[in-house]
This record gives sequence, structure tokens and C-alpha cells, in this order.
Amino acid sequence: MRRKYVFIAIVIIGIMFVSGCAQQEQGELFKAGMIMEGEIDDKPWNKKGYDGMLGIEEELGIEIEVKENVTTEEEISKAVSELVNEGVNLIFGHSSKYGEKFYNLAKTYSDVHFVYFNGNYYSENLTSLTFNSHAMGFFAGMIASQMSETNQVGIIAAYQWQPEIEGFYEGVKYQNPDTNVNMEFIYDWTISEVALEAYNKMKLKGVDVFYPAGDAFSEEIIKSAGKDGLYAIGFVSDQLNIEPDTVLTSTVQHVNELYSLAAEKFNKGTLKGEILSFDFKDDYITLGEYSTEVPEYFQDELNNSIEKYKETGLLPNQY
Repeated sequence: MRRKYVFIAIVIIGIMFVSGCAQQEQGELFKAGMIMEGEIDDKPWNKKGYDGMLGIEEELGIEIEVKENVTTEEEISKAVSELVNEGVNLIFGHSSKYGEKFYNLAKTYSDVHFVYFNGNYYSENLTSLTFNSHAMGFFAGMIASQMSETNQVGIIAAYQWQPEIEGFYEGVKYQNPDTNVNMEFIYDWTISEVALEAYNKMKLKGVDVFYPAGDAFSEEIIKSAGKDGLYAIGFVSDQLNIEPDTVLTSTVQHVNELYSLAAEKFNKGTLKGEILSFDFKDDYITLGEYSTEVPEYFQDELNNSIEKYKETGLLPNQY
């Protein structure tokens, strides 16, 4: 009879131990949500955000909720309220535009942690994830300058404040001081028609390498450059497959992996309200696959420069 009681006690202890482990593995994240300006398939940036959410679902085994076409202040407030009512306690805003609104909402929803991209707002329960796009632009500028036959290269950007613009200029001039940098700004992330007008204007000036620094219009620019027998550099995603003879390489931001990182930190209780910056040294920014048009000796030179930057934090024009 005593053995029976001992056996029952062992079973109960085992159940308590397994239950305790399961509870510990769950951590602080109950459910994750995301809001985005457009739809999931609108552009590579949105698709990467959604892939990041799917990664959280798979890796942590929690439910996710995604709300599309959330743009106005009223829509943002409504979407956040609905997510919180559904049990979400980690909310991603897949744009820099959510920063200010999240800053205000974070005060109301103190038990929820908010995360958004590329902004300067932060608080105790608000985190900004930013990419160091300056270095990304610099290496894009190096390859654009190297591959230009006309000594005319162009960057078509959404806004003047984008750090990759200055980086691109510096990279071009480092590689070849005689190369001229043409710039056009769309003042919107989504208007492909205006971006194509800028492309055609640059083409008439003899630009033969384009860096479309806006993921919503980068594919259109790449396709146009392909038809015209010109070069382009992909943006945000590895876009070599769009036009293999046109895309020299791509500056890739691994947004989806940052989603997983933020979720893991929050689940462990280590996600702080701050501005977190990521770069080549973290492997959250990389160059994509090279076109066969790019000479191997220059691929090696560029790769070596990136490795040195990762080790020292210095770009080639700084040493």
C-alpha cells in the first residue's frame, strides 16, 4: 500500500513540474498583433512584416492578429482597442508613422508593449526598432559608382530625411569622385507613377545605375531599367530575381527577424522602452545576391569592406 502512495506522489510531482515548465515557457507574451498602412501583399515591406508575425506564431506558439489599412488616428485608436480587447499584449506598428500615436496610446494601455519602426518616440512600454540605413546606402553607392559607364547615377527616394541618401552620396564619391549623383524625392512611400516620372527624368540625363530607395516603387523602377538596358540596386528585399541582368545587388533589411527578436525579448521580460538600432554588424542588414554583371574582384572588395565595417564600425571613407 505504501508503494501505491509513493507512486501517486511521484505522478503528482511530475504533473506539477511539467505544468510549471509549460507556464514558464509561455512567458509574458500572450498574443501578438500588428497594424499596417496597406495590405499584406501591397509591397515587400508589408510582406516582410507579416512573415515576421508568422515567425512569432511558429516559434513561440502564440496567436497573432493582423489589421490592414490602418492609417488615420481614429483607425489606429480603434485597431489598438480591438487588439487589446482580443487579449493582445504586444502590438507592432509596421511603419514610422505610428510612433507619435503609439506614444500617446502607451500611456492609456500601460499593460501593453508597443513596437514600431524607424522613429524617435519611446517610453517605458514603447520601443522603436531602427535600421542604420546610412551604411546600407554607402555600400549601394560604391557599387553604383563602380558599375556606371556614364558617371551618372541616381537615387529615387521617398523622403529627404532617409539616412541612406547621404550614405549613397558618400559611397559614390568614395568609389569615384567624378561620378555625379542625381537625386529625386517622391514625398510618399507608395506613389509609383511619380517615381517612374523621376526615373525617366534621370534617364534623359544619362543615369545608367538607379537606387530606388522605396520598396513600394523599387520593383517598377527595376523593371523599367531592365527594359532600357540599365542597372538598378534592389531595396529592402533581395530583388535579383525580378531582373537578374539589371539588379546588381540589393540592400536587404531583415525586418521579419526583428519581429522575432522583439517578441522573444518581450516574452522573457527583457524588451525595454528605448530606441534599438541595427546594422550590418547584427546581420539584420545585408547585401543580397550579386548579379553576374558585377566583377568578382569587386564583389570581394565590397565584401571585405563590409566585414571591416562590422569589425571596426568605420566605413571605407573613415579610415
